Amino acid sequence: MSLFKPSLYFVYLAKRYLKNLLAILFGLSFAFAAIDYFQHVQQFDVASNYKILYIFYMWEVALGLLYPLAIVFALIMTKITLIKNNTMGAFHAFGYDKKRLFTPLLVVASVTYLIFLGLNSTEFSYAKDKASFIVDNEMGPNAVDDLFFKYNDTFVYITKLHPVEKKITDITIFKVKGFQVLYTINAPLATFDGEKWTAHAATLKTHIYENEVLKRYTIEHKERIETLEGYKPKIIESLYAGKSLNILDAYHTWKLLQKQNLNSDKIRAILYDKVVMPLSSMALLLILFFKLPFHARMMNIGAVVALALGATFMIWGALYGLSQVGLNGVLMPELTVILPVVLLIGVALYVYFTDERSLV
Repeated sequence: MSLFKPSLYFVYLAKRYLKNLLAILFGLSFAFAAIDYFQHVQQFDVASNYKILYIFYMWEVALGLLYPLAIVFALIMTKITLIKNNTMGAFHAFGYDKKRLFTPLLVVASVTYLIFLGLNSTEFSYAKDKASFIVDNEMGPNAVDDLFFKYNDTFVYITKLHPVEKKITDITIFKVKGFQVLYTINAPLATFDGEKWTAHAATLKTHIYENEVLKRYTIEHKERIETLEGYKPKIIESLYAGKSLNILDAYHTWKLLQKQNLNSDKIRAILYDKVVMPLSSMALLLILFFKLPFHARMMNIGAVVALALGATFMIWGALYGLSQVGLNGVLMPELTVILPVVLLIGVALYVYFTDERSLV
């Protein structure tokens, strides 16, 4: 078997699993979007086309949230179908062991994970924010008011940020040492060039102290002052206004906060939630495939399905709850996301390497 000419068993299992995966994923996501729409239908004061757009955005949100569950549910449906049709027993009778039969399912699940990893590095991650703008009847370019944060050894106050237009209206930067303000920079307008912000027609006011008492200050007018290097509009909006971040922006924000010696727990939690959390579905995929019986005579199908679904919901719910704890900053995200997922992957690998019996 090669990558471009997979064997018949590989194609057969991959197709069956992919069909179930798509059916479950689209079914769950459309149901999620429809339920959410009817929950908010009384709040809409927009045209019908915006309502359709809202459903589309919430469908995107549901896809990103539920695809790990769909990966596991599709495995359960696929294997139960193969068991009921005695296909799984036939595969084992022809000498196919569990590890070999698991490979096509793992490949499809891995490709799905990589696709959503790519999507979460694009505007796909901002679907929830866009849906919120429609509910709040804010379809036009939105601005964020009154932002205050630390930058290097200075503090920054922004009266109004325009993320779409990539400009700031009225920015003030001031440096404080002890109880003294050393200087302030004020500009009515700042624009972003892709790497840094440029304050136009800025006024630099330097305070002169004698014996720690302010005596006078000097004023200089600068045509341009460059500042806030690396602070993309979306990063500022997310950090200080609670908006979403995609994977790339979250990674750049993490590095930026490290450089500023600021707490990055929330950003790391966002990054781990999009990159590490879905890997738990791969571990559950392996555990359930190896532990579900191969023949209908060896199990009560209804009880096994209920147990598998219940275990999946319980584990996914626990991991989701822990990730929210990390997002709220209660515990380090490494403890709430990475550690539980690594432990689950460890259990899966233990099952993979110790379960040598091919017929149970």
